[in-house]
Amino acid sequence: MIDPALDGWKARTLPGFAGLVGPLWTRKEDDGWAYGLLAEDRHANPAGLVHGGTVCTLVDHALSVVAWEAYARRPCVTVALDVQFLAAARPGDFLIVRGRLTRQATSLAFLYGTLTARDETIATASMIAKVL
Repeated sequence: MIDPALDGWKARTLPGFAGLVGPLWTRKEDDGWAYGLLAEDRHANPAGLVHGGTVCTLVDHALSVVAWEAYARRPCVTVALDVQFLAAARPGDFLIVRGRLTRQATSLAFLYGTLTARDETIATASMIAKVL
């Protein structure tokens, strides 16, 4: 069994929907933060693979936090999220999202992110977030 804490990750128990999915994990890296989720059987679809909704939830949360940080921790909401699924993840995988701000406007953030597991890119995503 993977223990993200051994690699410097910290578990975050969050309120609301994110709390139902998690715990989510965070780790400070050289160029920002990484966000993780240890996939369990409860995150799987009937085929036994990590459900696309789990992938979208993790990407949405992680990229929203990148926008939140870029706008001095002001709340933001997702306007658009485009996810490309490139490979399958399985229960037991540690899913990691790394994101970056690609453009910053007055009230809109444009972001890009990748989700990896086992050193393989599982999904890429672009997002537009509205800063409130």
